[in-house]
Amino acid sequence: MITLRRTTSDNPDFRELVALLDHDLAVRDGDDHAFYVQYNKLVAINHVVVAYLADKAVGCGAFKEYEAGQVEVKRMFVRPEYRGQGIAGAVLAELEQWARELNYAACVLETGKQQPEAIRLYEKSGYAYIPNYGQYAGVDNSVCMKKGLATTQV
Repeated sequence: MITLRRTTSDNPDFRELVALLDHDLAVRDGDDHAFYVQYNKLVAINHVVVAYLADKAVGCGAFKEYEAGQVEVKRMFVRPEYRGQGIAGAVLAELEQWARELNYAACVLETGKQQPEAIRLYEKSGYAYIPNYGQYAGVDNSVCMKKGLATTQV
């Protein structure tokens, strides 16, 4: 059973997973990797979710405020040997719920064309393609997406 823990970027399990993510991205992105690294610092990220299976950190994700009313989803990763078990979807859903609780109206994100499994996850989770925003405008390898976080009435 997956256990999700809300934490911050100071969490050592999160930092270990991000090191694995950065290694994976360096391989996928090749020469473009240096451009992306500058936008993926771990300083003072206050909204991090780490997924555990049997007390082993197997996946993570985070968000930070992008602009008023919107957060940017960052640092999504699942260890390769644990992929295909719904962990990334659970982490993403928890991040979205946390953003809702903090009264954010939408999530935006950027991913790379070399990450088709991430693109499929976001499509399946209700994210729509948007023009590349901010530092990603005009970057051919980047794919930007957005999802509204309308609260559901019970």
